[in-house]
Amino acid sequence: MTERRIAAAVLARSGDHARPYGASAPLAITTLDLADPRPGEVLVRIDAAGICHSDLSVINGDRPRPMPMALGHEAAGTVLALGDPDEPGLAVGDRVVLVFLPSCGQCPQCLSGEGYLCAAAAAANGRGELIRGGSRLTCRTAQGDHAVHHHLGVSAFATQAVVDRRSLVKVDADIPPETAALFGCAVLTGVGAVMNTARVRPGESVTVYGLGGVGLAALLGALASGAQPVHAIDPAPEKRALALELGAASALAPEDDAAALGSDVVIETVGKSAVLARAYAAARRGGRVVTVGLPNPAEQLSINALSLVAEGKTLMGSYMGSSIPSRDIPRYIALWRAGRLPVERLLSSVGALEDINELMDRLAEGKAIRQVIVPDW
Repeated sequence: MTERRIAAAVLARSGDHARPYGASAPLAITTLDLADPRPGEVLVRIDAAGICHSDLSVINGDRPRPMPMALGHEAAGTVLALGDPDEPGLAVGDRVVLVFLPSCGQCPQCLSGEGYLCAAAAAANGRGELIRGGSRLTCRTAQGDHAVHHHLGVSAFATQAVVDRRSLVKVDADIPPETAALFGCAVLTGVGAVMNTARVRPGESVTVYGLGGVGLAALLGALASGAQPVHAIDPAPEKRALALELGAASALAPEDDAAALGSDVVIETVGKSAVLARAYAAARRGGRVVTVGLPNPAEQLSINALSLVAEGKTLMGSYMGSSIPSRDIPRYIALWRAGRLPVERLLSSVGALEDINELMDRLAEGKAIRQVIVPDW
């Protein structure tokens, strides 16, 4: 078996790094050995990788994961090698978007068309392994070699990655990598929450709580679905300004959200139980509330139990936007080409892999929407 040397951003421990991260440096750019892809796996050069709150939540301990771990899960890349040379529909040189949850195709959820709830994939992600088992990443130390865990089956903050074939979707080569990367998580999750989970219909009113990459993608998805009016809620003035530019009817600070009460559909993307409770209250009688935020596992939600019946509300969780990546990424790209999903407007900046800790600070401070790193910047 051949092993290649790559650079990757590795987190050795979580939950105890002081901010600013630019000083405490939780992520270390580390040289790792990357094994060849096995049958059913693919070696990918990472062309661009987006920085998401799901990465930040591993650093700050909100999402416990086994350590050490090479972070990053939203990316676009180029196929360098196939574990099976006869892999149908994929060839060396193809451009791909990576996704953070493959599907086994055999569990009850997959067989029911709900691959985004695949139990085998979720368990592998929780163990920090690829879905076929184990890690393909190794770190050499004076004390001996040890495995490094994969983040959500991808580990995209790196120059190269080995991923399961089911963790990628082939896309056209003319899409800029910095834009293509956003389809793997922010767009898949935000737009999918609107179109797949909530099934927003033309003319319905929508309110979005939280205007990060996922929240603004949800706003774009609501507008593309013909929702009117669409309200946006966020404490950051610059994010509210962008929401208005993108077509929101109003963009409000959280303390002023009374103007958005009574929406048909409310999308919560913040990952805080208090915000979800407020989002639930904002829905009209008979309204639908969809949450995509990932709170700390210790948080509990308290709502009026009677309201579920007496007010006929529906509260739904949405993981990965209830999306089937092979179906939905091409569909969302088609909307982007038609000008109905201007995803590139979500891009805050493009930086280098070496800047990863400082970029995490900007995300933690709420100063960025979607930052992208280019490993060979």
